[in-house]
Amino acid sequence: MASIARRPDGTYRPRFRDASGKEHARHFKRKVDAQRWLDEMTAAMVTGQYVDPAAGRVTFREYAERWRATQVHRPTTAAHVETMLRRHVYPRLGDKRLGSVLPSDIQSLVKQLSLDLAPATVGVLHRILAGIFKAAVRDRRIVASPCEGTKLPKVHRQRIEPMRLEAVEALTESMPERYRALVTLAAGTGLRQGEALGLTVDRIDFLRRQLTVDRQLVTMPDRVPYLAPPKTQASVRVVPLPQVVIDALAVHLATWPADEFVFTTELGDPIRRTAFSAAVWRPAVRRAGLSSVTMHSLRHFYASLLIRHGESVKTVQARLGHASAAETLDTYSHLWPDSDDRTRAAVDSVLGRVADSARTDATL
Repeated sequence: MASIARRPDGTYRPRFRDASGKEHARHFKRKVDAQRWLDEMTAAMVTGQYVDPAAGRVTFREYAERWRATQVHRPTTAAHVETMLRRHVYPRLGDKRLGSVLPSDIQSLVKQLSLDLAPATVGVLHRILAGIFKAAVRDRRIVASPCEGTKLPKVHRQRIEPMRLEAVEALTESMPERYRALVTLAAGTGLRQGEALGLTVDRIDFLRRQLTVDRQLVTMPDRVPYLAPPKTQASVRVVPLPQVVIDALAVHLATWPADEFVFTTELGDPIRRTAFSAAVWRPAVRRAGLSSVTMHSLRHFYASLLIRHGESVKTVQARLGHASAAETLDTYSHLWPDSDDRTRAAVDSVLGRVADSARTDATL
């Protein structure tokens, strides 16, 4: 039901009821303005675009926490989202009403964060915000997302420069003897850190010279490390084991016998990434005279070896567990031998004939 009534003071009061039966009304000095507002509200109701102004009065923090609780995230992703919101977003937007957040507020936040965070990190934060506001639009809390049209800092992708063999050897020698096979494993199979630390004895097939990657070790604050599915379904794979890796694993297991995890702490516990990095990895990197080297650097080294020895994009993709060949090319395309000479030869083989023919005709 919709109607316009003239009040004793001469103003006009349009009113209507929404789908829940709640009445909404406003006051206008002119009847034409009252009719225009009523028409807009009626059209929004008919097209399903109507948003109750009161729906956006909840604070951003309150709605974002409800949103977080309903997301199907891996535990590590859920923890990352919570940390990003708590540290970087809630201090500025947390107490604002959801419906009062403007595009300029989002742009200002992005600008401020760009002063301290890397462009890629700012992009991740913006995607989280965009997901929250997109859900708010679907829930009819707000009419449109304030994240649309935000200008983000440009991400400059750095070219991967793989470690040299001498650096890998130096790092291996600098590692405590208990973890040297871990370096050989990562450099010889391209396993991610969580996949390598989560490797169990039953996933190694010494007879077939291969290992199965279908789990990774997840470490969360205030929780014992546990095994979980890998990063993506594409990450589930069987990796061939080179003899150097087989030998290193065999010696390691002979020295430190294991029933489950191949690599453990001195107490026999699963390895926590942060503790391992602080107590073992970074000191070894310094002793080797290296800098900015992570376990992921060994994954790049492995990829560079495959490429250097003529493996195809699809093979490298499969070995690394990338979701697509595009991901592999985006990361390592510059490592494949270029085809400059073949390009020149192809053009010369065609256009060169035309040029030779023209020169011959000119001399006749």
